[in-house]
Amino acid sequence: MASSLTQSVSTILMVRPANFGYNKQTAESNAFQNIDPEHSESEVVKLAKAEFDVFVEKLRAHGVNVVVYEEDYNSVRTDAVFPNNWISFHDNGRVVIYPMESPNRRIEKNQIVLDLLRSDFEIDHVDDLGGYEEDDQYLEGTGSIIFDYIHGKAYACRSSRTDEGLFKKVCQSLGYEAIIFDALDEQDFAIYHTNVMMALGSGYVVICMSSIKDPKDNALLLSHFKADQLEVIDISFDQLNSFAGNMLEVENEDGVKYLAMSKSAYDSLTRSQLEQINQYAEPLWGDIPTIENIGGGSARCMMAAVHLPKKELVTS
Repeated sequence: MASSLTQSVSTILMVRPANFGYNKQTAESNAFQNIDPEHSESEVVKLAKAEFDVFVEKLRAHGVNVVVYEEDYNSVRTDAVFPNNWISFHDNGRVVIYPMESPNRRIEKNQIVLDLLRSDFEIDHVDDLGGYEEDDQYLEGTGSIIFDYIHGKAYACRSSRTDEGLFKKVCQSLGYEAIIFDALDEQDFAIYHTNVMMALGSGYVVICMSSIKDPKDNALLLSHFKADQLEVIDISFDQLNSFAGNMLEVENEDGVKYLAMSKSAYDSLTRSQLEQINQYAEPLWGDIPTIENIGGGSARCMMAAVHLPKKELVTS
């Protein structure tokens, strides 16, 4: 069973997009996407880049190691800013590349990203699951899967982007216990990604329990949280719609923990919820309204957590 001493991560990979915009293909299953009637396509790109840059600067100012891959200006990848959907990095040196539902997102997979990390981190094996796309089986990285690195568990809600059988195969391969459930929005549609309704930190879980409408699923999750002594910070549907479930715990070189989120997520939280979070990590937000409203993803989606082991320095 996979396990780690920490849930937080000190290095994250982020992709500065050359292009950004509304993706019609992903909008079919992502209710968070919106068309911007006020700005041209070129203006949207500029706004997204500016939001990205300010967020990266803020993370780095707090001591978080951010590895930025800047796309070539010719890139047509509208969702490249969300790398966590196609790749995950693990503390045993393994990398997993995932099958994506939307054909126009599959081109985001980029060998250069791995090359960027190889200079400082050990990459022993790459599992490329892209072949499952031919069988219409999809599993979109840490959008689909919430890994509990401390307790060796993995959580996922079923959707068109999260195939149950493939999820279980990946968990078995990586050594995680697979926990699958249904999460529905207020209109009883499947929530497209698990990381929209759930974020897991060191000692706590932020989750919209109202979206777990099956009593058995609800009880199953609560039993795991209790067994692992995770404090439940329950968010509402309104807060979920403000991306309050889309968060990632990070830390700096001194081990100070932060819960990275968007400004909209932070503003939606109550004083009581913030007090709960502050027991474990300091909230750290970025103002990313263009990326959220048009891309339909938030802060967590922008960060691929690098859990790879660092290379040892060779001294002569």
